[in-house]
Amino acid sequence: MRNEEIESSDDNDLHSSAPRVGRKYGPVVAHDNDPVVVEMSSFDRGSSSNNKVKSSTGVGEESIPIDREVNGEHKESKLELFGFDSLVNILGLKSMTGEQIPVPTSPRGREDSSAAHHPTMPTSSAVKSGTMMGVFIPCLQNILGIIYYIRFSWIVGMAGIGGSLLVVALCGLCTFLTAVSLSAIATNGAMKGGGPYYLIGRALGPEVGVSIGLCFFLGNAVAGSMYVLGAVETFLNAVPKAGIFRQTITQVNGTTIEPITTPSLHDLQVYGIIVTIILVFIVFGGVKMINKVAPAFLIPVLFSLLCIFIGIFAARKDNPAVGVTGLSLKSFKDNWGSDYQTTNHAGIPDPDGEIYWHFNALVGLFFPAVTGIMAGSNRSSSLKDTQRSIPIGTLAATLTTTAMYFISVFLLGSVATREKLFTDRLLTATIAWPSPAIIYIGIILSTLGAALQSLTGAPRLLAAIANDDILPVLNYFKVADGTEPHVATLFTAFLCIACVVIGNLDLISPTITMFYLLCYAGVNLSCFLLDLLDAPSWRPRWKFHHWSLSLLGATLCIVIMFLISWSFTVVSLALASLIYYYVSIKGKAGDWGDGFKSAYFQLALRSLRSLGASNVHPKNWYPIPLIFCRPWGKLPENVPCHPKLADFANCMKKKGRGMSIFVDILDGDYHECAEDAKTACRNLATYIEYKRCEGVAEIVVAPTMSDGFRGIVQTMGLGNLKPNIVVLRYPEIWRRENLTEIPATFVGIINDCIVANKAVVIVKGLDEWPNEYQRQYGTIDLYWIVRDGGLMLLLSQLLLTKEMFESCKIQVFCIAEEDSDAEELKADVKKFLYDLRMQAEVIVISMKTWDHSGSTGGGGTHTQDDSVEAFSAAQGRIKNYLTEMKERSEKDKKPLMADGKNVVVNEQQVEKFLYTTLKLNSTIMNYSRMAAVVLVSLPPPPVNHPSYFYMEYMDLLVENIPRLLMVRGYRKDVVTLFT
Repeated sequence: MRNEEIESSDDNDLHSSAPRVGRKYGPVVAHDNDPVVVEMSSFDRGSSSNNKVKSSTGVGEESIPIDREVNGEHKESKLELFGFDSLVNILGLKSMTGEQIPVPTSPRGREDSSAAHHPTMPTSSAVKSGTMMGVFIPCLQNILGIIYYIRFSWIVGMAGIGGSLLVVALCGLCTFLTAVSLSAIATNGAMKGGGPYYLIGRALGPEVGVSIGLCFFLGNAVAGSMYVLGAVETFLNAVPKAGIFRQTITQVNGTTIEPITTPSLHDLQVYGIIVTIILVFIVFGGVKMINKVAPAFLIPVLFSLLCIFIGIFAARKDNPAVGVTGLSLKSFKDNWGSDYQTTNHAGIPDPDGEIYWHFNALVGLFFPAVTGIMAGSNRSSSLKDTQRSIPIGTLAATLTTTAMYFISVFLLGSVATREKLFTDRLLTATIAWPSPAIIYIGIILSTLGAALQSLTGAPRLLAAIANDDILPVLNYFKVADGTEPHVATLFTAFLCIACVVIGNLDLISPTITMFYLLCYAGVNLSCFLLDLLDAPSWRPRWKFHHWSLSLLGATLCIVIMFLISWSFTVVSLALASLIYYYVSIKGKAGDWGDGFKSAYFQLALRSLRSLGASNVHPKNWYPIPLIFCRPWGKLPENVPCHPKLADFANCMKKKGRGMSIFVDILDGDYHECAEDAKTACRNLATYIEYKRCEGVAEIVVAPTMSDGFRGIVQTMGLGNLKPNIVVLRYPEIWRRENLTEIPATFVGIINDCIVANKAVVIVKGLDEWPNEYQRQYGTIDLYWIVRDGGLMLLLSQLLLTKEMFESCKIQVFCIAEEDSDAEELKADVKKFLYDLRMQAEVIVISMKTWDHSGSTGGGGTHTQDDSVEAFSAAQGRIKNYLTEMKERSEKDKKPLMADGKNVVVNEQQVEKFLYTTLKLNSTIMNYSRMAAVVLVSLPPPPVNHPSYFYMEYMDLLVENIPRLLMVRGYRKDVVTLFT
């Protein structure tokens, strides 16, 4: 019951204006049917204050920590420092190794993500694998696949020994450098499931991670079909009678080799689907089952490799197999050079064939034979120690297989004639000792083992992407920690079967190559970026790396992609780009502390230093507005800022370039309002993103608005990135609500801006400001009275760049005295605007100078103005205010005082100011009654005049003008005549 009371009282506090104890302003005039409020009323601020539990026993009592349990047990603190519980007791050491769930900061990220990280999800004690079974053997099984057994000898015949060595070296160097980069990233912290996707995503951001991760998933799924087809093709070649359909017979013209029989496509499809289904059942058994089955696949493979090498050394020239010469120096010399030819689809040399093989094509064909280095990292969630197992296991498998390939190039190139290398796809079985049947078994088991690893790693990769809750469309593949990704496995099997139906191994191979190379390039770029930035968090245990090696590895990946096929490269990059774009549009926001954030930080620091602290040249000047969100009045609770302020801020930018700083000031004590300020800052930042305004949010706690503003205007920003324009709403409600404290605050802000050398833009009629869909017609009228560095002219040009104002024209009104040369002034202004590349119509208006003797009678000019009633009312209020000041001064026997300071009132000067603002208002009403927006120079507050008087001047100036911008520049030019 007590807790319910606490929560209830806390909720009530949230909906009240209690934090703003010093603010007495009334609500802004905004009704429920106002389109501005309706636009924001459905917007959920997502306040996190509801999660707080405040103690009601007094200020001095400590707040109760919510999370006091470690590993499910409530433990007592044994160590207390200064009255606080032990850090270890509060957090728990195990919780420090987990990744924090980022608080969503945008409407995209507010959707419920409890399905991915729900605390009550079951976590089973799954079997964890070590370096040998978890990384080395899976990598070895993936690398030692079908390409080595049934394509490698043919590659040696086509490229020759020299060319084959270059192919192996190029592909091996690419995977070795990628393995080094992988080792560095994998040892830079705790690694969860997802393997390369997890590494790339955390280094390059969720968009890049998901796009490359999904491509790598497709590559693994398609690779599974390649291995299955290789196993089935080998089986049907070894046991031709097992074929259901008739085999294809290929005649070899001009040779003594017997016709070559190729299994039927339909046999490959039928047997491939059956084998895939059997492997899927094994995968459903989980990691424990796979670890039991893996040695059964690998041991015969290793034995078959041993038999191949024994057969090569045991081969004799009198071997009954035609073309097998045994290890011969003559064969070595004959096969050293390349012999690129045109072949048919079976790979047999044919002058009329459709496929011409060259070095680039052979790289694409062979590269899948070195892929598989990610097989261990794909199962990172099933490893006991990822930071030890992944580097050792991956590099050991890479070096072992690469060395075997180099040796095999020399041996295969020396054991048979080139004709034999071309025509005998199963040369490894032909020369194996003691019988080809062992090689057939080895080929089948190696390809099935590689297919098993692909079908094991791909679903876990997809599940890891889904668990990060970036793409809602992948929610079906989410799994709890420690459970098997059954839905993802079924989807992977479906893709694998679809590729098996295609049945063309040579068509599938380049597709896999592109996806793998794209992933490897991502890993290398991630390591390059992290190593180059060298952030404090970059402390990998694997020390044998350098950013130049990672850059070389990434470059090799891109070069190999274009060497293989520029068309496949473009397609794969386009696919990754489409996924990237889709993720950036539909994906949820997430901050993983990726390397790009660090790069932006370093770039910002370098740019800031290069900008220096000197004056910015007018050609490089950008408006950086400091926008006050709620300076006057209180908006509805679900609207953290006036909805039209962001629209106006966007109007001050050209094509969205620039930055706005949205600021609000909370009245009160900092220690009491700190949490409220953080919540308000989050809500304001969310509002800014919702309104698609490039800007940042800042909340300042201060005793009063004046104190808060003075702190902001002095400290906000760095170097030349400090705000240069202060934007605030004109306080139209001050007299209606009788808010007598507003004039002093308003005038104080303007004076502070003048002292701080900041420009000022005051918006009158903000409720009527158009949004991006409300097109305006008519004119934008400028009443250019004082020299302001060209700020008013520049603002009018920026308004024209917006779609809402692009149909308007600019008119510049120059106010001149009656005795001045109007035509000369007009010509000078037109020439000035022409040199500034600004299109505007110039109108010169002569205004009579105020004459005390001619204006005291109350007739003449005054009676002809529409605003004479407002003028008379302002005169009366000023007179009454002045009378009260004098009476109070005589009573206290002190000089005239207002706003806590001495003032000097010259009644003739007061009347002059009233007359001048009246004439200016009348002129605007005569010439600009139908203008889309009016810009007028903001008069500075007169020295030693009460703030109340200045507000009367301003009210008279803005009377009956629906949409007005009062602009005051600063002692800097923002436009220039020169190129």
